[in-house]
Formats: sequence, C-alpha cells, structure tokens
Amino acid sequence: MSIAELITAERIRLEPECSSQKRALETLAALLASGGDTAEPGSGAIFEALSAREKLGSTGLGHGVAIPHGRLAGLDAPRVAVLRLDRGVDFDAIDHEPVDILIALLVPEDATSDHLELLAQLARGLSRPDTIATLRRAGDVPALEQGLVHSFGQG
Repeated sequence: MSIAELITAERIRLEPECSSQKRALETLAALLASGGDTAEPGSGAIFEALSAREKLGSTGLGHGVAIPHGRLAGLDAPRVAVLRLDRGVDFDAIDHEPVDILIALLVPEDATSDHLELLAQLARGLSRPDTIATLRRAGDVPALEQGLVHSFGQG
C-alpha cells in the first residue's frame, strides 16, 4: 500500500489561518473522520489518538512539516488527511520553525507494520525539498492532490 493510494480530495484542506497546534489537530481529525468509509470513528476519538501521540513527542519534522499520526481501534483501513496552512503554527518542531504542511496518518490499532511502512513513505517524501515546494505552490485542492499523488506515487 502506498500513501498515494490513500490520498483523497475530501481529506485535503487549504486553510488561510489556523490559531494553534490543537486547532490543526482538530481540523485533521475532522478530515480523517470524513469520507464515507463503512467504519466511521468520530473526530473526537481521532483527535485523542493524534493528541496522545503528540504528548510523546512532537511529530514536527522541521522545514515547516509535521506528520501527526496514531492508531485507532475499530478503524477498517489506514487514512491520510492533509492540511496546508498559509501561515504556520507552533508545533514544537525540531527546528523550532512554524509548521504549514501537515499530513496526518491514522491506522487500525493492530496495523503495526502498515503504520511503520506508511510513516517511512511520508518521511522519505517529505524530506525532499522538491516535494515540499510542490505542496506549498499548489493553489487549490486539486493541485495539491495532484502534487501529493505524484510525489508519493513511487511509494
């Protein structure tokens, strides 16, 4: 399974402003809760899963990028949500820079190997400056979706 297979326009949002890390996680949780899947965990449970992971240590990678992630019981398949901000928020990133590109990953509770493989794909893709530049240049959701699928299509 590749990140590109999990990307859907319904779970991508471009926001001009976001007031805090908490608000960014709430937005990502709402996106991850949407999409018409058969098992629909609520955004509250998803927010708690993402927040619990952040309490262990920031998922801010540096260069304005974060990969909030978590596991959730009752989820039927991995999900990805993307939030791109015009102005970054403090995410306790390793380089102390504000985060403006957030790609959240949620996996079923027992999907340890999928979780690690998908995180590795995200980390590899988001370590490439050309990928980050493409995501920042995208002017709308379709352009952002296309950039994501192209960047992560190689798995």
